[in-house]
Amino acid sequence: MTRINDRIRAPRVRVIHSSGEQLGVMSSREALAKAQSLGLDLVEIAGQVDPPVCKIIDYGKYKYEQAKLKKTKSKSSTRMKEVKFRVSTGQHDYNIKLGRAEGFLDANHKVRFLLQFKGRENAHRELGFETLKRIVDDLKTMAQIDQPARLSGRALAMILAPLPTHQRKRKFHLYHGELMEDDDSDDDAPENDDDLDDEVPDEVLEDAPTEVAETPEVANP
Repeated sequence: MTRINDRIRAPRVRVIHSSGEQLGVMSSREALAKAQSLGLDLVEIAGQVDPPVCKIIDYGKYKYEQAKLKKTKSKSSTRMKEVKFRVSTGQHDYNIKLGRAEGFLDANHKVRFLLQFKGRENAHRELGFETLKRIVDDLKTMAQIDQPARLSGRALAMILAPLPTHQRKRKFHLYHGELMEDDDSDDDAPENDDDLDDEVPDEVLEDAPTEVAETPEVANP
């Protein structure tokens, strides 16, 4: 809790002007009178020292700046995310997982890639290293190696850290949780062959020969 003005309990305080000028140690009453004469507040900024340090500032503005700074720090804080793989992870699931990993990296989070071996997969652990090497290559425009692949028991782990914002270029995209290829973002191109209309163009119908039922010839009597 921040103490201000007459809520400051210490009999003597060390005072700093809003400009940063050191005003020295004085009684709390004297410091408060000094702040009020300037139309400002006396704010305790370091109450754990002896004597406490107080600053003559606009408390409303001070609170706003502190809240803004806290919000900025919260946004920029790096968190560790995790994406799991298997040696048998198929191409579609692989793309989805890398799309999610790109999202984490784009939000300035580090990503831990965990590949677990089960059963007979333990006899082919080199495949796990190949998978992580492939991940590094596929995400080279988004991330760099923070911790290289390491084997621990039946799991292989690696950590990638995001590249600087201006160097990032996403290769995989997610749209409502599903993979969206680069070509799918083109409004003129259909998403897949199933989306094409089954209707036949009119010009094809016009050029197609018209089938007419043959009428059997009747011999003249």
